[in-house]
Amino acid sequence: MRTTTEKNSPTIMKTNTTLVLCRCDSSLKYNPEAFKGHGFDDVIVTDQLCGNDLDVAVAALTQRDQVVFACEQQAQIFEQLSEELTAENALKASLDLIDLRDRAGWTATDEKDALIEAKQLALLADATLDRPGTAAREVTSSGTCLIIAKDSSVLPFAETLGEELAVTCVLETPPANISPSGNYDLALGQIQSVAGGLGAFDVAFTQFATLIATGRGATQFSAPKDTASSTCDIVIDLVSEQSLLAAEATRDGYLRAPDADALKLAQLGAQAKGLVGTFEKPLYVKYEGSICAHSRSQKTGCTRCVDTCGAQAIQSNGDGVYVDPDMCGGCGGCASVCPTGAIAYDDPPFEFMVQRLKTLIETFQNHAQTSPRVLFIDRQFGRHLIAESARFSQGLPADVIPYEVDNVELIGHAELLAALAAGASEALILKSPKTAKTAIENQSALTHRLLEATRVDAQRVKVIEASDIASLEQALYGTRMPALKHEEVALLGGRREVAKRVTAAFLGHDGESPASIALEPGDPYGTIEVNSDKCTLCLACVSQCPTGALNDRSDRPEINIVENACVQCGLCANTCPEQAITLKPQLSFGPQTLEQSSLHGEDPFECIECGRPFGVKSTIERIIEKLEGNHWMYTDSDNTKLVKMCDDCRISAQYHDANAPLRGPDRPRVRTTDDYLDS
Repeated sequence: MRTTTEKNSPTIMKTNTTLVLCRCDSSLKYNPEAFKGHGFDDVIVTDQLCGNDLDVAVAALTQRDQVVFACEQQAQIFEQLSEELTAENALKASLDLIDLRDRAGWTATDEKDALIEAKQLALLADATLDRPGTAAREVTSSGTCLIIAKDSSVLPFAETLGEELAVTCVLETPPANISPSGNYDLALGQIQSVAGGLGAFDVAFTQFATLIATGRGATQFSAPKDTASSTCDIVIDLVSEQSLLAAEATRDGYLRAPDADALKLAQLGAQAKGLVGTFEKPLYVKYEGSICAHSRSQKTGCTRCVDTCGAQAIQSNGDGVYVDPDMCGGCGGCASVCPTGAIAYDDPPFEFMVQRLKTLIETFQNHAQTSPRVLFIDRQFGRHLIAESARFSQGLPADVIPYEVDNVELIGHAELLAALAAGASEALILKSPKTAKTAIENQSALTHRLLEATRVDAQRVKVIEASDIASLEQALYGTRMPALKHEEVALLGGRREVAKRVTAAFLGHDGESPASIALEPGDPYGTIEVNSDKCTLCLACVSQCPTGALNDRSDRPEINIVENACVQCGLCANTCPEQAITLKPQLSFGPQTLEQSSLHGEDPFECIECGRPFGVKSTIERIIEKLEGNHWMYTDSDNTKLVKMCDDCRISAQYHDANAPLRGPDRPRVRTTDDYLDS
């Protein structure tokens, strides 16, 4: 969530561009000449940019078209300076910030300068990529605030907060005699549920009663209602030991602090006041229902996104799913497990993430002549832990490039494989303590299964669970994998295409001979097996397949599959009335995976009248066998013949039958002129 006035434009290199580096009181080393060949017209090195050398910043902002400060710690100072120069009509340059100190400056003393410089250049190249914009929708909060508390001790806080916000305070226990306040509304009730997000919370209570503000004497409340509901913009929950919302950390506007003291209440009040106005809520994911494998004809297939979403923002919606934009926190776990791409992460899209990987790794390799390790981190926990390690301990090893994303749950097997294919020696994920395990464990395990079948050591992909500096550095300063040698891979297309290309390259597949890797149930690659003894070729499975992996033939009853398109959603198996279909998870290679192959087929039955093929021969024969001589309608051989006819011939035969129920008497002969002349 960000205010509508907040800058979100990508960093784009322009002419007359200056890079300002800060040695941070001589604690960092920079080679200015190394940066000049990377899109900068000028490189300035200072020792204390936020202090004694602030005049350098002023000169750059007033004389250049674009300025990049290699310091994010003091972003507030530089942004305030930019605002002051704007007010004085002296600002000329656009301002961008990049952190080089914590990520590629402060490190172990024995790290090679060449590696440190290579990482600095790689991070700078990444920062200067033209980033795609993120779709967003406006969220308006007018300041309607609900306080849920145990007793009247919270009322002074409500009184103060009510001077700026529209406050309603709901207490669990009735208060002693109090005077009504004009700054807040008071009620009694037991909180039942909270749903929604900032600007659109829905709350439900039991035993709800409102304060009767009129009259003299003891405090009185209305008769309690069994249930009551309302809406508000902000919720301050001082009661619940457990969050009333799934994925609480992703829900702007829900502030929870049971048993809060005075200091905590003051902090909550300040947070609530900052949540008034118009904000932009990023639309993190895109959904394409036409290729969703969730459901068809009320038969459930794939539920990977629903099962993965910790925020419960994804719900079944008939034959598809619905992603609630208010509840979605942008973790990206749904996109990492979606087998068809129906849900795609859009902040940024997968193609740009691959571009970032290639830029970071190639830039590092070109200057260091060795391969880096890529460490996927989030912008909260990961960034903070790295900054703490850099300041108070060894910092990141020089060969570890941090790849920052909103949430590491969006990193799936395709991104991990792409990192290795782009030249990384290892692909590592730093998991936050608040990160849901479902998507990360699922995707890292799938990556391991794919690598174990190839020539690549699966230990090149790891999930690091580090809660402090010591555990992080222990995981990173240990044994380092050598550079990974493999054939160059074209990292083009979507997630499935990239994953298949990389796995084939690591397998050493020649592109022609058939080969396959056995996988586990739930993995998004595979084929199906059809029990020919059970299958009646009704083709219900074909009609339900969301990806077009299953198809039939126009000239004969047959089920065909294009294995490359099968995502193991299970819709075909769940739809089959005969339970004749079994999923077979595997990743296959070779041209045969792109071609139709027959799973089961039979000759059609030929109509005994016109000879046109119809139906399935074995099915028609079974029907005749069961009916002929065993059913009163089919004791007559003429009736049995009807089963052996196509639709058109059967209707014609029934119409002309002497016993046809709808047949009338023969029509009289049409009289002609000759008849009258003869008479």
